[in-house]
Amino acid sequence: MAQQIPHALAGGRYELVEMIGAGGMGQVWRGFDAVLDREVAIKLIRKDVIAGPEQIADFHHRFQREARVTARIRHHGIPQVYDALLDPSGGDVYLVMELVTGVPLRRFIDPSRPLPLSWVTAVVAQICTSLSHAHAIPVVHRDLKPENVMVGADGGIKLLDFGIAALLETGVTRITSSGQPLGTSHYMPPEQVKGGKIAPYSDLYALGCLTHELLSGGYVFQATNDFERMQKHVDEAPPPLRSLRNDVPAEIEDLVLRLLAKDPDARPESAFDVYEELLPFLPQPGTNAEMVQPTAGSGGLTRMPDPTLLFRRPNAPQRPTSVVEPTTGIAPLTPGLPTAPGSVPDPLAEELRLGETQALKLAEAGRIEQAAQVLDGLIRRATTILNAGSFVVAELRRSRAGYLMLGEDYGRALPELVELADRYGRRRGSEDDFVRGCLMAAAECLAALGRTSEALVVFREVLDVLAAESDVSDDAVEVRLIIGVLLITEGSTDEALQALDSLSDDLEIIAPDSAVLEEVRAHGARLRATGHGG
Repeated sequence: MAQQIPHALAGGRYELVEMIGAGGMGQVWRGFDAVLDREVAIKLIRKDVIAGPEQIADFHHRFQREARVTARIRHHGIPQVYDALLDPSGGDVYLVMELVTGVPLRRFIDPSRPLPLSWVTAVVAQICTSLSHAHAIPVVHRDLKPENVMVGADGGIKLLDFGIAALLETGVTRITSSGQPLGTSHYMPPEQVKGGKIAPYSDLYALGCLTHELLSGGYVFQATNDFERMQKHVDEAPPPLRSLRNDVPAEIEDLVLRLLAKDPDARPESAFDVYEELLPFLPQPGTNAEMVQPTAGSGGLTRMPDPTLLFRRPNAPQRPTSVVEPTTGIAPLTPGLPTAPGSVPDPLAEELRLGETQALKLAEAGRIEQAAQVLDGLIRRATTILNAGSFVVAELRRSRAGYLMLGEDYGRALPELVELADRYGRRRGSEDDFVRGCLMAAAECLAALGRTSEALVVFREVLDVLAAESDVSDDAVEVRLIIGVLLITEGSTDEALQALDSLSDDLEIIAPDSAVLEEVRAHGARLRATGHGG
């Protein structure tokens, strides 16, 4: 369960929303950049890693230097560093970074289900690419392990915590309570165990340990404690992979054994060279995916995203949003929470009221994304106390979609609103205010996404409902104007001119001095100027 705190700020700009991780370094928080209205990861370095109050200034100096060096890494496989915050009075140190979503590689390592060879080579090749960019600076990771490798939804690999181990392994920080070097014993190179110089070749050794583990499903060296394992890194030869898994090519086994060489000079020269040796085993562009897709070993997660996709479809465009049926709309015209009196318990009603007030203030300050996330929390809370089918939850979802639309995030709003309009349209009919609002918003999203024909179908459906009462109401006039403009966009200029002229005739009677009439006339005049109409 993520730990939440009440809106603490780092540096007066970054809001700490919830703690999403903790370790020897400190805590990792999901946060928000109040200026740019985007999610960030905020790493809070523990105060007790600093040796003493008298060394805070020196620690801050080294922290800022390491952060600046790490920020120079420019590669999509390494989260970007945005900011480094220092609090000399309290000793707090924050690193603000790109927030990475995905699943740690550790979750997919299982001795009973070794990963397919092409998947392993795709993961390791991506790691090599990221390491090559870091090592060119040079920045050494120092703690490469599956927990620091994140698998994204597209199969892309991100390396986490670059520079953190270097920061903590300084003369002014505590090493460990036992005097052991920082790092993870399962992946620690011999030179690090012995207190020697750490360099890019040290990351290559850890990469060898990781590759061995991905292919075999277990650690390179088995031991009862860290000390015994570290001694094996120094003294014991690793087991050849083909003795553990007979389908591993001899070339891959040889590469891994060289990565695990005790002498750094006997390892491959660089991550680039490792990548080159992996090339023959990577899937080629245009080939199909492996049929066997690994699942996570714990936590009830579904299938591992395919890491070969980046090689099979390099630099592929993002798949367009799937086509939406015209009769299924999406959500909110304006943010709001019109909840019927007595429809929720009083404590929840008050919680929802306060939450929406907070979201509204955030939106007014231009922090639309964060406002939408506040609604996310309200939806989860209301779903827990009521149920997912409650109309209160539906109104919250509609409101959240409204904030997304205010932030011009139409692609995210559309699926939510489609489901709402479809569900409640079947129950209440398209003439219901909630359903009509969803359909109207759906059409707006479709139009904004360039799906003009689909938007026209939905707007016409909305107009049919509105016209049953009046085709010159404010809403009906707005929809008629939008339909005319979309017809122009679609190239149906004659039909557009007919729709605009009809609307102009009506407005000349009911609102001869309105700004809308002027706009309708302007569209008609522009069409006629291009040779259409009389």
